[in-house]
Amino acid sequence: MASNNFPIPSPPILSGENDPIWAVKMRTYLRAYDLWEVVEVGGEENHFPNNPTMAQIKNHRGEVSKNFRALSCIQSTLLEVIFTRVMTSEIAKEAWDKLKEEFHKSDKIRKIKVINLRREIEILIMKDLETIEEFSNKLMKVVNKIRLMGEELIDLRIMKKVLVSLSKRFEEKISSLKDSKDLTKL
Repeated sequence: MASNNFPIPSPPILSGENDPIWAVKMRTYLRAYDLWEVVEVGGEENHFPNNPTMAQIKNHRGEVSKNFRALSCIQSTLLEVIFTRVMTSEIAKEAWDKLKEEFHKSDKIRKIKVINLRREIEILIMKDLETIEEFSNKLMKVVNKIRLMGEELIDLRIMKKVLVSLSKRFEEKISSLKDSKDLTKL
């Protein structure tokens, strides 16, 4: 649960273009408030026995409250045009699943996006006036998009891409690195 000593930042806003990043941030946000389980597995339907105890009633209210708090968190992060897609959902898991279906689309579309991102990595080349840090940031932005889609991209492949994409002014350093033949230590 959130502590009074450490304020939790505002939840991220889903614009429709940042969905993988939004999902990761939102999952963390909901976990910070101990609400993720309600979204992930859904709230339990607690059926009361004939004569429920006060503890059973209190527990049921708590579970119902968690669902609506989680649903409120999700709804508050959506732009109006996206909110209309989930506004009839009264269960947090249902709203989350609708958003997931809408923005992650089918596995086929996800694979096409990954192929396009991998192609983007392949054609990425460091510009002459660009620093290694700037180039690395551009490359890692694409790599992280691929990883957010659930695809694995090994660090050795990324490091090799950096080496072959560096501008001519780094040729001496690249040669000495290649001569060491142990690229795994980089």
